[in-house]
Amino acid sequence: MTKNIYQFLDNPALIQSSTRFWFIRHAIVNQTDRNYLYGSMDVPLCPDHIKQQQHIYHHLAKRLPQTKSWITSSLSRTQDTARLIQNAGYGHHPFQIDNSFLEQDLGEWQGLTHGIASKYCQYPSHPFWPFCAKERPPHGENMYDVIHRVGPRLKQLADINQGQDIIIVSHGGAIRAAIAYSLRIPLDSALSLSILNLSITILEKNKDNWRALTINEYPTT
Repeated sequence: MTKNIYQFLDNPALIQSSTRFWFIRHAIVNQTDRNYLYGSMDVPLCPDHIKQQQHIYHHLAKRLPQTKSWITSSLSRTQDTARLIQNAGYGHHPFQIDNSFLEQDLGEWQGLTHGIASKYCQYPSHPFWPFCAKERPPHGENMYDVIHRVGPRLKQLADINQGQDIIIVSHGGAIRAAIAYSLRIPLDSALSLSILNLSITILEKNKDNWRALTINEYPTT
């Protein structure tokens, strides 16, 4: 029988044998770039949305735990999002670049307008993601490739950072892959999860056990 190590089930304090990951999906990208599949391309954030969502950056600055462990991908939209949160009152910390948490590489289909790439798909499309999990664009990745780079890195970070909080500013596909890996749910099911821009997803590992504290947490005011 698995030992229950938690005194409370609602919102327990982080214990020494646990590692808690605070995933944040990057902010909304520029309107022009939202018209096509950008995948792992480097596209800028939308300046209008940055102005409109200043209250969310202030909320995140207060909501996130104080830690020096910040991770982003190499793409500017994650790094700029991290800076906006830190500038909103969190405080400045350097962040580690880790492309294990990069967005799905859509290969030759990157840059195509929405709907065009689906004409080339081998499998039926997914209702809430550009493609189903096993669809691999030419010279790109399918979502199984994404989970195979996200999962092992997540486990490695958990094992060497016990008792710590880690903030990872990442991408919708990578966050869904992290959820699928940690909770052992089918990838196509994970692709049905809504992960809003600037939402928080908290995953926690204790020894060999994972759980989700929250998925797609987003301020309502």
